[in-house]
Amino acid sequence: MTQFPSSLSTGYRAFMSGRYVDERERYRVLADQGQNPQTMIVACCDSRSAPETIFDCGPGELFVVRNVANMVPPYEPDGQYHSTSAALEFAVQSLKVKNIIVMGHGRCGGIRAALDPNAEPLSPGDFIGKWMNLVKPAAEQLQNASVMTDAERQTAMERISIRNSIENLRTFPYVRAQEEAGEIAIHGAWFDISNGELWVMDSDTRDFKRLDP
Repeated sequence: MTQFPSSLSTGYRAFMSGRYVDERERYRVLADQGQNPQTMIVACCDSRSAPETIFDCGPGELFVVRNVANMVPPYEPDGQYHSTSAALEFAVQSLKVKNIIVMGHGRCGGIRAALDPNAEPLSPGDFIGKWMNLVKPAAEQLQNASVMTDAERQTAMERISIRNSIENLRTFPYVRAQEEAGEIAIHGAWFDISNGELWVMDSDTRDFKRLDP
């Protein structure tokens, strides 16, 4: 039989003897009454940028969907499989979240691949390449920005992708309607893995401003 990762077994035991003991009642209530998070976060599946850790949240506080490069696709009710769209539908229509945050991060591998014109598919299906086509036009423009360094180009693309996902969010009729009614707020954020800084997008100017820690 394949051995379950020992580091995870050790971590689980530490969780059960520590945090779970402290929050046992909270877990019981969540199990009995269900979840009622006020905020949905669309984040990257990068192991270094977990929203629950960054925002120091406990169980039941955040509804999180993670994918490559924290992207929201446009509204496409075409009968195909749409994981992120399904999670968004559930968060808005069933859980009635009050906030949706698209959170990117520095040194994103998906964004780096989108900016590399010579990137080779990792598999015959090239799922990453097809997914990153969502930001291909912007990536091609930045590839030609010779006045920028590679690092500047990467950070710029990470933030442009956040804005692009926010615009895609608004193509979902129920998201757009609730935002216009003031029932839901949409935010953009960018986390710098190297120093822990969080940059929040100004809803008026769309500039990113560092949040005072």
